[in-house]
Amino acid sequence: MKPSSENVYALAFGAHPDDVELACGATLLKIINEGKRVAVCDLTRGELGTLGTAETRKAEAEDACRIMGYTERVGLDLGDGKLFYTEENLQAVITVIRRFRPRVVFANPPDERHPDHMKASKLVADAVYSSGLKQLVTELNGCRQDAHRPSHLFYYVQFKHLNPDIIIDISETFKASRNGILAFGSQFYREGSEPETLINRKEFLTGLEARARYFGEQIGALYGEGLLVTRTPGITNFSGLFS
Repeated sequence: MKPSSENVYALAFGAHPDDVELACGATLLKIINEGKRVAVCDLTRGELGTLGTAETRKAEAEDACRIMGYTERVGLDLGDGKLFYTEENLQAVITVIRRFRPRVVFANPPDERHPDHMKASKLVADAVYSSGLKQLVTELNGCRQDAHRPSHLFYYVQFKHLNPDIIIDISETFKASRNGILAFGSQFYREGSEPETLINRKEFLTGLEARARYFGEQIGALYGEGLLVTRTPGITNFSGLFS
């Protein structure tokens, strides 16, 4: 990993390439449109996926990074299907957090269909806390990293329906975020594509839009993305939030 030129506001982790785009891509675009920097980290290469190859998915992830406008996308190789909770893996995630020094972190939810998603959730949550421990030493490119603990950790919604704590109005960014999803073309429906998987069914992307419409309806917007909070957010500008 090359050194980052400056910090980012938000750092989004996914167990596999495309997790982030499918679950919170429109929120990340909203943050970017607000003038903030966003980075993404894929914890595995997705090499055990039924469709595509690790090389294909890497190229697709790079395309998605360009399309979405992320500051950078980091790909770790912690083992698709073998994303175990180890000291080595925890240190790898802490190193990424300390490198980008985000204020906000997004992660897979703790209760999910895919075992890797749940393992990634625990790894990232613990790394967010441990990255603030000054006595825990990590190095990047031979240099000791400074401790840094992000202010907020949010879990996005994936396969399982979860009642979100907050819903982001993504009406203005939903359509553009679809381009980031479609960058992962090997994973989604194509005429005659076999074998069928959960996400390459013809109806899958329609279902994603239906969920965004449902969440949007809950807040009186066209589209919404739900997030779970891990700590009660404090409000310093009441009228700014409840305008």
